[in-house]
This record gives sequence, C-alpha cells and structure tokens, in this order.
Amino acid sequence: MSDFQHQRHKEPMRLDRPRELVVACAPLRSNINLSRILRAASCCGIRRVIACGNPKIVSKIARDGADEIELEVHRSLAPVLKGLRSDGFRLVGLEQTTNSQSLHTYRFQRKMALVLGNERTGLNDELLKLLDDTVEIPVYGLPHSFNVATAAAIAMYEYCRQLPNG
Repeated sequence: MSDFQHQRHKEPMRLDRPRELVVACAPLRSNINLSRILRAASCCGIRRVIACGNPKIVSKIARDGADEIELEVHRSLAPVLKGLRSDGFRLVGLEQTTNSQSLHTYRFQRKMALVLGNERTGLNDELLKLLDDTVEIPVYGLPHSFNVATAAAIAMYEYCRQLPNG
C-alpha cells in the first residue's frame, strides 16, 4: 500500500493582481441560477457581480461565494453598462446572435464586463446595442444553448484560462 495521501481540498491559487472581470446579469427568473453564478465567480477569483431586479441568494448553493463577492443590485442593466463603459470596461455579451464570435476563438481583454441575459429571453435589443462584442458557446445538440449559470461558468473559466494571473 502506498504512503501517498490525497489532499481533498487545496488552498485557492493566488492571483498576481485582482481580476478585472465584472459579471453583469439582466433580471434572472431563478435565484438558483444567480446563486450558481456567484459560486462560479468566486471560484474564478471574480469579486464583483451585478444583478438586476429583486435577487435573493440561496446560500446553500452560493456557498462561500456569497461572502466573497461584492453583489450590486440595480433596477435595470442599461445604465449600469453605460457606467461600466465610461469606466473603461469592454462590454461582452454571452449570447447567440448573427455576429457572435465563438468562445473557442474569442480573445478576452483583462478589463471587461461579461453580460448575461435572462434565462428565457436572453439579452434584449436595447442591451445588445450597448455591447462591444457578443460571444457564444458552441453546442452540439439540443437544446440550442446552455443554462445561463452553466454558460456563465464556462465563459468565466475561459477568461481565467486566457488570463491566469488576474
């Protein structure tokens, strides 16, 4: 028998500098989705999430992410996006559109906002007009898209893969 012991949880990796990725969510139908987004954002070292509407965090789902994230709540997303742009953030929507770029080839910029739409309606035309880019996650079967929390986790992880040190 080997003397090697497996460590169940390792300490989080240290970033050279704070991440400059903000996650901005249109009003979501499900507090479970928002809670899953918070948990994934926290795992990625993201510290700022913006939610619209009347969000409630399910702490059993968000886990430590609820304590590690600065959650800002706003009534509507358009004014928030305009403010982020004026602060120098690139606005990138996670949405399937005729001009979306594949997540496989899109090059993330360090200072950006990942903009997420509603589970059913996605990002409306008003919000799409405010974006600098849209990216989509290729799918190979039905339904035609991932759940918003799953898609957000995939996109945040890709951002981290491209910019591993913060």
